Amino acid sequence: MAQPPAPLVDSGLLERVLAGSLRWGGDFAEVFVEDRSSTAVSFDDRKVEELSSGHDRGAGIRVVSGETTGFAHTSDLSERGLLAAAKAAGAVARRGGGGIRRVALSPSHSAPPGDIDVVPSEIGKARKVELLVRADDVARSKGGAIVQVSAGYSDSRRRIQVASSDGLLAGDDRVRTRLSVVCVAAGDAGMQTGYESVAFTLGFELFERRSVEEVAEEAARRAMSKLSAKPAPSGVLPVVIKSGSGGILFHEACGHGLEADHVLKDSSVYTGRLGQIVASPLVTLVDDGTAGPEWGSMAVDDEGRPARRNVLIDNGVLTDYMWDELRARKAGRQSSGNGRRESYQHLPMVRMTNTFLLPGSDDPEDIVAGTPHGVYVAHLGGGQVNTATGDFVFGMTEAYLIENGRISEPLRDANLIGNGPDVLSRIDAIGSDFGMSPGTCGKDGQSVPVGCGQPTLRVTGVTIGGTAGA
Repeated sequence: MAQPPAPLVDSGLLERVLAGSLRWGGDFAEVFVEDRSSTAVSFDDRKVEELSSGHDRGAGIRVVSGETTGFAHTSDLSERGLLAAAKAAGAVARRGGGGIRRVALSPSHSAPPGDIDVVPSEIGKARKVELLVRADDVARSKGGAIVQVSAGYSDSRRRIQVASSDGLLAGDDRVRTRLSVVCVAAGDAGMQTGYESVAFTLGFELFERRSVEEVAEEAARRAMSKLSAKPAPSGVLPVVIKSGSGGILFHEACGHGLEADHVLKDSSVYTGRLGQIVASPLVTLVDDGTAGPEWGSMAVDDEGRPARRNVLIDNGVLTDYMWDELRARKAGRQSSGNGRRESYQHLPMVRMTNTFLLPGSDDPEDIVAGTPHGVYVAHLGGGQVNTATGDFVFGMTEAYLIENGRISEPLRDANLIGNGPDVLSRIDAIGSDFGMSPGTCGKDGQSVPVGCGQPTLRVTGVTIGGTAGA
């Protein structure tokens, strides 16, 4: 059984800081302590462009009084430094009254997503660079059309400790490792780019799960497949999305609208729709911070609440939103384990962890065969969404034409344009397969790692922003 992470700050000191925070003003106080180390290597044009290591340590203190939140952060973890930050946060939140409130902390322990076999800090930098050299060699070996290869490696270890005036005391020790490869191919169609990455909440054993060679080969294949690509059609067409490749669409187009801060501000298309049908009955959407070693997994969130599996849409019916601690308090319910922050210098907010559609019963090949004419999306790129309306735009970075129920010619990069609730209602087939992909979610200036996933599925009609007629 995994042991709880070693404390970063003595619990007695945390109790004194919390008591002081409440004395200076506040109904609720929280101390978030973080120790983060990281390594990053970038490799381009057959040479190391950057090799960096970093270590950051500090604490953020939040004091809440009514509707007012005071926040201060410090890199000084001594008693003097923490009390000074607590006083600053309390001053912002102060509503008068003063007094002393004692806090007794009760440690809790939540199981981590999985054990780490090889902590990346134990691996020399030369070996990490060697991974990228191998990726470059493999990608270039796929053909003379590959004219440029860029590869990146990163790892991080993030230890946190959270204590609150509710008596909560929890911690987590998160290790994440990532490799990405970008290839550029040149041909008659100009320069074409292919990208592939692998990332898990794992140590260096990640490369036993998926080899560097696989990642490089996929990036090269994706770039070279576009050299014979034709212009994408334009107009409303059926779209089949390959498993694991389109999870980002549901993360952006649906997931953000199910975060309680958007809902309570009435800036979500899903506000006030609990218990209503918001999707096809084939759709069950889940956010799960306990999903094994996926990129968004954790033992506890950044407010110390245990990570959970939360069903948001169940067979087409909206069943819940995602909640952080403060918004859950206002609603008279418990946090769903979705309070996240980029670092100790940031306040927590409602964020997704691993968000995905559950698989169905359809054979993925039958889904394609049952589509006389449409577009097969093998990989989606970045996009943007308006949470108030659900309208979105996403880039298709690998797509093919479907003709007579068969995947045929590759298409040039184009956009998927639509509306989240509308797309959910138009899903008429969901495959029995399933795949996940890693991502970085940005919200209000903060970035956190997330996982996105879905089985192969078909949407009866989505607008394709191509340059050829449909």
